[in-house]
Amino acid sequence: MEAEVGGVAVHYAEHGSGLPVVALHGSGVDHREMAGALEPVFRDRPGYRRVYPDLPGMGRTPVPERFRGSDDVLDLLLGLVDAVVGDEEFAVVGHSFGGYLAAAVADRRPSQVVGLALICPLSEETRDVPAHVVLHASADVAEGLSPAEQGQFRDYFVVQTPDTLRRFREHVAPALPLVDWDGLGRMSEHWRLSDAPSDTPPYTGPALILAGRQDSTFGYAGPWELVERYPRATYAVLDRAGHALPHEQPGLFTALVTEWLDRVTEHRAA
Repeated sequence: MEAEVGGVAVHYAEHGSGLPVVALHGSGVDHREMAGALEPVFRDRPGYRRVYPDLPGMGRTPVPERFRGSDDVLDLLLGLVDAVVGDEEFAVVGHSFGGYLAAAVADRRPSQVVGLALICPLSEETRDVPAHVVLHASADVAEGLSPAEQGQFRDYFVVQTPDTLRRFREHVAPALPLVDWDGLGRMSEHWRLSDAPSDTPPYTGPALILAGRQDSTFGYAGPWELVERYPRATYAVLDRAGHALPHEQPGLFTALVTEWLDRVTEHRAA
């Protein structure tokens, strides 16, 4: 599906009906990674309309030459919300850079966002990032991947098994050839949003913050600093999980997201 926002054709996938849940992927992939992580959560849980956009420069959403940083991406996302959600309440989920954007969406629309989930989020205070380690690997698990895909898989996953390889092949690898690396490189020079989170009141809806203990991209210490902004946040650090946490710990991921959805339901009914 597509929605035109400010002259940009934003591609998104949509499943189900009910409370909108806008899910934002990280950098270098597309909507399929978030769909692969979240659709199992909703398999036996009706009543949610899941919206998975491709962020600019990834998937089938182009990055306009005029875009210069995250401010432009956030404006595009808010326009997409207006186009496909309207004035309904909605929840927002983000992984990695998508988590940074999801938090900003909640900051800009606090009365409309009824729940916020941040998965291995990029934060303003990224620090104490551990070196990449592989905790568990099956022999020759990456055979059959191209050299570029092998590098991506081995650098991304700390658990390298047939199951995580399958998830990589289905939800990550197909997006790699579609990335506009020049466009992303241009925008990365201004990845910080102009309006810092400290300039807005804390978000008071049900929140979830998940971090991987072995996350060598953003670590787990930076996300902990976010807790003070979310008085109703559950914060969990998962062992045996890196930046690919939803793929490496799918059972715990599903349980924690499900509990967060329960809290969102309770919050809306109050």
